[in-house]
Amino acid sequence: MTGTSIPRAPFASDPFRSRGREFAEERAGARGPRNEFQRDRDRIVHSIAFRRLRHKTQVFISPDGDHYRVRLTHSLEVAQIGRVIARALGLDEDLTEALCLAHDIGHPPFGHAGEDALDAAMEPFGGFDHNAQSLRTLMRLESPYCGHDGLNLTWETLEGLAKHNGPVTAPGWAMEEIDAAFPLDLLTWPSLEAQVAALADDIAYDNHDIDDGLRAGFLKLDDLLELDFLADQWGAVERRFPGAPRDRQLREMVRTQIGLMVNDLLDQTRANLDGIGSVEEVRAAGRALVAFSPDLAGKERRLKKFMYQRLYYHPEQLATAERSREVITRLFAAYSEKPDLLAEGWREALPQQEPQRSRHIADFIAGMTDRYAIDQYARIFGNVPEGLSNV
Repeated sequence: MTGTSIPRAPFASDPFRSRGREFAEERAGARGPRNEFQRDRDRIVHSIAFRRLRHKTQVFISPDGDHYRVRLTHSLEVAQIGRVIARALGLDEDLTEALCLAHDIGHPPFGHAGEDALDAAMEPFGGFDHNAQSLRTLMRLESPYCGHDGLNLTWETLEGLAKHNGPVTAPGWAMEEIDAAFPLDLLTWPSLEAQVAALADDIAYDNHDIDDGLRAGFLKLDDLLELDFLADQWGAVERRFPGAPRDRQLREMVRTQIGLMVNDLLDQTRANLDGIGSVEEVRAAGRALVAFSPDLAGKERRLKKFMYQRLYYHPEQLATAERSREVITRLFAAYSEKPDLLAEGWREALPQQEPQRSRHIADFIAGMTDRYAIDQYARIFGNVPEGLSNV
């Protein structure tokens, strides 16, 4: 497989046949020779919400080390993997890249710990979901344009963000509001580009979290080798590079595993696409067509289970997550009780009625970076919360 492009496949999304944008745009004097999906990607990259990902948790909360991944670097790695897969399958690379880059934009500070805290605080007002918050951020909150709210992305990009994990049968309040304003056909399967973005995300964090876990000392090589498929990869690396330093061998193992997963996905997906001739047939297929083989899918599930047991639910991780939840919980309560504590602009725009009032506060908190949340906590409560970084 070479890195050259192959002809566009008949089941690829076509930027020249897009279903359009929520708000009509005047194209006279348009900035540069870009198609609609390229514009979407560029709007995401240039957004403030995307820049904030550089200080948002990936696995380790507010890491002190410069070498650990954060949401921004993770999103870039997902985009690289996704684009390679899209190119090999003849899909639209720009739409795939846009979806990969934007898929985590709705995450609040402190990762899933922060999301759990916001969901609990928002339980009387409809709860909180980071995937729906990505759409809310891109369609309503991030508003650099004079003529409309949001980035006004194409239907295909918004549909892919809403459904990259499959049809949405029970949308929460945020997704319902978005769908009512600009219907996204939530009950159908998404484009192949969205399906690629979902599995590129899995490939990236399955393997890069191993890298970060080893670096932090939370994972040990001997523990990883309990998984026979990783033990096989490690053995092959040792045979190929017997004199290489251990840290280089470990990184070689991670790279090899990524390559194996990508190649397996390509083989299985090509088989699944036999007889599929259009985007419409993809959406009507009734199942994900971008997939791992049954054998690798089973191995990948075992790897995820291992990572939850040994890394994500590591005692130090759980303790840090609990302290992070307390920060978000106390911030939400403080802003609810004393709205004057909100930042300028957010304070003036605060609705008086519920649930809009609490949802506005949640929007403010969800947009925070880890360090901004810590700074706000210190400003309000007079102390810096301890133990919010364990690496």
